[in-house]
Amino acid sequence: MNRETAPSWVPASGHALRHAGIHFDAVRIEGILGEQAAYELLQFTDFQAGPIVREDTGARSVYFLLPPQTAAAYRWPAGVRALSRDAGCAAYVGVPALEGATWPLRWQSRPTVEVPYVDGGLLHEMVGRAVRAVR
Repeated sequence: MNRETAPSWVPASGHALRHAGIHFDAVRIEGILGEQAAYELLQFTDFQAGPIVREDTGARSVYFLLPPQTAAAYRWPAGVRALSRDAGCAAYVGVPALEGATWPLRWQSRPTVEVPYVDGGLLHEMVGRAVRAVR
């Protein structure tokens, strides 16, 4: 994916805050559970998971970007938070550019024309696997 085919919510440079629930919903998972969920999802999809953003500071959260108004449809386990207008929150998610300096954010998996979002049902299943794996 290049700048011309990137979704409109991906900034041209650096990173930008985007309101969850407008262009996408997000599922935020902190620490090792987020890392394990990303690993499970990437392995299952042969590294075609859709957009996953990692935060390299603080809680080291992982953000899985789902289609708008879909994240609240699932019952997420403790430690997993849906960020969506449907979830009753006003949250902003940092989105890195496709190239260049984007620290402290980076893509673990980029959006593609074929997979513009993470599949919520599949993520829910992989989060369940991750919870069992880190226990």
